[in-house]
Amino acid sequence: MPQADFTLLFDLDGTLTDTDELHFRAFRALLAEHGRELDHDGYLRHVHGSTNEAIMRALLPGIPERHRELAERKEQLFRASVGQLRPTPGALRLFDWAQAKGAAVAVVTNAPRANAELMLDGLGLASRVDALVIGDELAYGKPHPLPYLAGLARVGGRAERACAFEDSPSGIRAAKQAGLRTFAIAGMLPEVALREAGADSVIADFNSPELWQWLERASATASLNGRLGHVLNANRRL
Repeated sequence: MPQADFTLLFDLDGTLTDTDELHFRAFRALLAEHGRELDHDGYLRHVHGSTNEAIMRALLPGIPERHRELAERKEQLFRASVGQLRPTPGALRLFDWAQAKGAAVAVVTNAPRANAELMLDGLGLASRVDALVIGDELAYGKPHPLPYLAGLARVGGRAERACAFEDSPSGIRAAKQAGLRTFAIAGMLPEVALREAGADSVIADFNSPELWQWLERASATASLNGRLGHVLNANRRL
């Protein structure tokens, strides 16, 4: 695959669109079916940013043989609740910028594929994503770096010419371990928790002046390095 001069890697839930309340309600409904409750603190502690496997172990530990079935039940509840999704402010601007710059775009998520495709379609972004990486389809999901490494590999990207956008500590840790400059989207968690997880910057949304200043500098450097690399490779072939 040709090497991308610059790559943007996005988490999905809570990053490209705010779906946390929908997930919270779906998990509450699932647990209510089993006589259990879930509050916001429990959601942040056991659910936010985790894989379904880890979530089910934490929330319903006594019935491991049903975890896969119950995880799918929760996702059905979530998908049934999805109406009109709104992209995080500045997201469409950033996708337009990526297209104009020829930057690659990957979405890297622990969400099941059916959820991810539903959300991207609802946001009108499905055709603008070069690679969709599903954590559950790999040997490891976030917080392991493998999903982000897979995203880079699928678009021919390099960590030093890329950045990631996340909203959870587990996602931030995954991106940082993959060597990525990581922007955290401020959402359900306090800024201190995002920075403690390793975020390089915490921004309100994709319109952040800090983000755009960094993007212009980083993409210009990546473009220059890419052109130099092409020249050197051409010279080697002579």
